[in-house]
Amino acid sequence: MTMPDERSRAVMQTKAFLLELQDSTKSPGVPEDVRKEAHRLLRHYPSPWHLDSAHRGAPDLWGPVPAGMNTL
Repeated sequence: MTMPDERSRAVMQTKAFLLELQDSTKSPGVPEDVRKEAHRLLRHYPSPWHLDSAHRGAPDLWGPVPAGMNTL
C-alpha cells in the first residue's frame, strides 16, 4: 500500500524527471518529440504549493512535499 508521503514524493520525483528530460544539457540524446512532450506535461503539473494544499485537505492521501523538493 502506498503511504501519503510516498505518493507526494513520487509526484515530485516525476516532475524532476520530466524537467531533466526537457533539458538537452542534462539528457543529451533524448529525441526532440520526447522533450516537447515532457514540456507539455509540465505545463499543468502540480506545484509544491498544490501538493501542500492537497496534504492539508486530505492528509490521509497526500503527504507534505519532501524537504529539498519545494523549489521544483
